[in-house]
Amino acid sequence: MTDPDTYTALYNKIDQSRLVEDLTTMISIPSMNPFQQEVRKGYREKEMAEFYCDRMSDLGLEVGSREVVPGRPNVWGVLRSKGSGASLMLAGHLDTVGDENYPNAFTPRIENNRVFGRGACDMKDALSSYLEVVRVILDEGIELSGDLILTGTVDEEDQMIGSKYLGKHGPWADYGIIGEPTNMGVCSAHMGQVGYLVRSLGKAVHSSRPEDGINAIEGIMHIVDALKALQQDLMSGDAHTLCGHGRCGPAVIRGGTVVSTVPDYCELEIDRRIIPGETRDDVFTELNSLISSVVQSHPQFRFEIKGPIIDVLPLDVPAENQVLKSVSGHVRSITNKSDKASAFYGGTDAPHFGFPTVIFGAGTLQQAHSMNEYVEIDDMMIATQVYLCTALDLLNCT
Repeated sequence: MTDPDTYTALYNKIDQSRLVEDLTTMISIPSMNPFQQEVRKGYREKEMAEFYCDRMSDLGLEVGSREVVPGRPNVWGVLRSKGSGASLMLAGHLDTVGDENYPNAFTPRIENNRVFGRGACDMKDALSSYLEVVRVILDEGIELSGDLILTGTVDEEDQMIGSKYLGKHGPWADYGIIGEPTNMGVCSAHMGQVGYLVRSLGKAVHSSRPEDGINAIEGIMHIVDALKALQQDLMSGDAHTLCGHGRCGPAVIRGGTVVSTVPDYCELEIDRRIIPGETRDDVFTELNSLISSVVQSHPQFRFEIKGPIIDVLPLDVPAENQVLKSVSGHVRSITNKSDKASAFYGGTDAPHFGFPTVIFGAGTLQQAHSMNEYVEIDDMMIATQVYLCTALDLLNCT
């Protein structure tokens, strides 16, 4: 797929009105992540999943669905090939962040060639693009030698239980693309995230005689100080070519009961961003060492570690991998932008799938969780063309 005339011809086959119609419909279906709260209508992916299954079924795909937890199903559709070539997955998540302080978040509007609404660029635009890729392939009578798979996963915005489930139970593919908002750049790597909870155990007494107790909050303060030193060590240590150095820091603190009592407990949630090559076991060992050093200096305190409370893998797709080379080449040819791969700032479902998956899509992370989320329609059109050309490239179209 190197002929520029072919790109132009394919671009002209993409129907902008269908793209926008599917996206606006999906925006109007609330699928907010419940974030550990009650799973209920509007705060689950069920309704969004049903819509996406219907659209895939209308296209004649082999459609499947599995509940990861009640009300929260992963869904997929397969465009079967007549050959035994490599397979490609176009993947996206069905959930969005919430609508707090975002009036009319689920009332889509089109203005200045942009589609506005919660999920517009994170990432229901990509789900719309995937449907259009299949439509063009079918409308043009293009035969594939490998399967094309569309998937929608649950819970990307929180614990990523959907992609972890998919990695264990399928469907699987040889290659993957996730259309997260990368501002039309190609991302082949990102940090992972490991979170642990550290609890400080003290001794409660009346606050008029604090010397008789052990203030658990002070214990956590020593841990926070130690994390500052750890962060300095990380910044002076080995760096990943694209992701840079690992990060760590305090994220959430809870402790105490009333102002007149020395607190006997305090909890700290620690956020540790890991670079490719690091693991959650490395982080656990690191934190145990950190706590041991604090106890050695302050033996009156006792600590417990629980977790991981979040566990997201890092991503690192080798430069020579075919899916990365294909996406990058089509981005360069179609947009005339740099095809140099970079790191994505957030975590994604990609590393949990178990096969090489790159990140590329319309929109920006700055817009993704904002109170005025939108996606540029022109960028949606270009992203759709990149997905389409990559699919025809990797699936050896005839």
